[in-house]
Amino acid sequence: MQNIELLAPAKNSSCGIAAINHGADAVYIGAEQFGARAAAGNSITDIEHLIRYAHQYHAKVFVALNTVLTDSQLAQAQKLIGQLYEAGADALIVQDMGILKLDLPPIALHASTQTDNRTVVKVRFLQQVGFSRVVLARELSLAQISEIASQTDVALEAFVHGALCVSYSGQCYMSEAMCGRSANRGQCAQYCRLPYSLEDATGNILVKNKHLLSMKDLDLSEHLEEMMLAGVQSFKIEGRLKDEDYVKNITAYYRSKLDNILGKSTKFRQASAGKTTLFFEPNPEKSFRRGATDYFLHNRHAENMQLETPKSMGEAIGKVLYIGRNFFEMQHGHLLNNGDGLCFINKQGDLSGFRVNKVDRKQIFPADMPRMEIGTFLYRNQDQAFDKIMKGKTAERKIEIAITLAETLEGFSLSMTDEMQLHVVLNFPYTKQLAQKPEGVQENIRTQLAKLGNTVYKVRTIEIAFDKAWFIPASLVSEWRRQAVEQLDEVRKKAYQREPKAPEIAGALFPTNKLTYLGNVTNELAKSFYSEHGVDEIAYGFEIKAADGVPLMFTKHCIKYEMGWCPRQGNQPTLNEPLFLKNNDQRFELNFDCKKCEMHISLAQKL
Repeated sequence: MQNIELLAPAKNSSCGIAAINHGADAVYIGAEQFGARAAAGNSITDIEHLIRYAHQYHAKVFVALNTVLTDSQLAQAQKLIGQLYEAGADALIVQDMGILKLDLPPIALHASTQTDNRTVVKVRFLQQVGFSRVVLARELSLAQISEIASQTDVALEAFVHGALCVSYSGQCYMSEAMCGRSANRGQCAQYCRLPYSLEDATGNILVKNKHLLSMKDLDLSEHLEEMMLAGVQSFKIEGRLKDEDYVKNITAYYRSKLDNILGKSTKFRQASAGKTTLFFEPNPEKSFRRGATDYFLHNRHAENMQLETPKSMGEAIGKVLYIGRNFFEMQHGHLLNNGDGLCFINKQGDLSGFRVNKVDRKQIFPADMPRMEIGTFLYRNQDQAFDKIMKGKTAERKIEIAITLAETLEGFSLSMTDEMQLHVVLNFPYTKQLAQKPEGVQENIRTQLAKLGNTVYKVRTIEIAFDKAWFIPASLVSEWRRQAVEQLDEVRKKAYQREPKAPEIAGALFPTNKLTYLGNVTNELAKSFYSEHGVDEIAYGFEIKAADGVPLMFTKHCIKYEMGWCPRQGNQPTLNEPLFLKNNDQRFELNFDCKKCEMHISLAQKL
C-alpha cells in the first residue's frame, strides 16, 4: 500500500505540535536562517523539541532551507545543516543547488517548489542528482501530474490549500527589482497583492484600481482522491506565517477528508501512526481565506483572481434586508454572535469592515454603524464563538494498543502491541494468590491497565488470560503498566528510521545547456553543480546581477483570459497593446506568450 502524507506548516514549534495533534503526518518548519519565509525562523532547540514530539507518532519534520545563498553564506549553511541532522530532522527542503556540493550528512533532500518543477525532464533530473522528493509547481493540471508520476520514481508533493503566488515559484523578481527584497531569499514584499489599473498603450484605463495579480486561495479538498490516483503522495498546506488556530483548523479539515478516503481504500494508507479525535467541526471558511479556487488542476478557467481585496473575507453570510437607525437585519443573521467581525465591498470597491456589538433576534447592532445599503452582501471574517472554541482543547491524538496480561509459571507477563505491530513483553515473577472476591478481579485489573493518562497511547483491547481469579494489588498492576509503556516507548523510538539521502546517478544531465538569470545561480558552488551536469553557459541570478529589461514575473495566470479577451478562445477585441499595470508611479508592461499560455511582466520604460 502507498503511504499518503498530510503535510502541515509550522511557524514555530507550538504550531508544529498543534499540527501533529490535529492529524498531520509531517510538518515543515523554517530554521533560524535561509528559509523562504524570513519572518518564520526557529532555533535548533525549538526544532529539536518539535522533532521529538512528532517522532512519537512516527510523523516527520522537514526543515526549509529554500533560499538562494551567496558564497559567504555557504559555510554557515553547512554548519546549520549538520546541526539539524543531529537534532533529528527528516529532510531538508532545498532550492539552491550549491547546497548539494557541500559536505552534507546523509539527510534526505526535497526539491522546493522554488526550483520550478513543471516538467518530466526537470523532475527526473532532480531525482537523478539525489532528491527523494519533488514539490510540484502549483500550476500543474492532473494530467501533467500523472505524466510526471508515470515517468519518474521520485515522491511527489503538491500544495492543496492556502495562498497562491501568481508567479511560478522561484521565477518572480519584482520585489527584488523594486525594493531590494528578494522572494528567493524569503523577503518578498508582495507586489502581487497591490491594486493596479490596467491601461492600454495610449493610456486608456481598461480596469481601474483592482487587484489584478492577487489570486484567490487554493482549495483542492474535493480532489484529494483523484490527486492520489494521479501520483501525489504528500498533500501540502501552505502557511508558515499563519497562526496556530489556522493550522489547527485547516489540518483537522484535511485530516477528516483524507480519513474518509483512506478508510475505504485498499491502495492507500496514512503515513504516520495515531488516530486524531477532534472536539470541534473544522471549517476552512472560518480561517484566513481569500475565496477559493482549484486553480489549474482541471485545466484553465477564469475567476482565479480576488479582484476586490487581498485580505481575508471569510465566510459568506448573506444580504442586508433592512437598515434601521443603529441596527440592521440580514439573511441568516441568527448565525451571528456578539463580537463577530463582518465585512463587505463598499461602493468604492474597497473592503470595509465592522464589529457586531450585539445580536438581538433579527436585529444586529454594530459597534459603529457602517455605510451600506439594502442588498449589500456581508461576509464574516471573525467568528467569535469559533475563535473561543479554538483557544481550548480541540483535538487529541492517540496510538491504539492491545494489552494482554497473562499468567506464567513464575508469575505474570504483560504485553503491549501498537497499531504498527511493534510489541513488548515484560515478565514479572510473582507468588500467585487467589482473590477473596473473584467476581471483580478482572474488572479491577482492566481499570488499572487502561489508565494510560498523558501517554500517547489509548487502549484498543485488553485481554486477561488467567485460568483462575488471581489477586494482584492495584498499585502493582499500575507499576507493571508504567514499565511496559516505557519499554514500548523505547521500542517505538528505536523502530523509527529516517529516510536516507537518495542515491545519485552518475552522468545526469540538466535539461538545457544554457542557464539565464532564471536559474537563480547566486554562488560558485551552484555554478559548479550545473557545469558538472552539462550546462555550458551559466548566467548569475537576478539577486547577483540584475538584468535590464527582462521579465520580472512569469505567470500562468493571464489577465487577457480572465477578462475574456483570449485570442485562443476566439475572443479578440481590438486592444491597443502593449497593456500595462499601473500602481501610483510604478508601471509594468504585460507581454503574452499565447503559445505557452503564459503572461510575462516587465518593468515599463518611463514615459
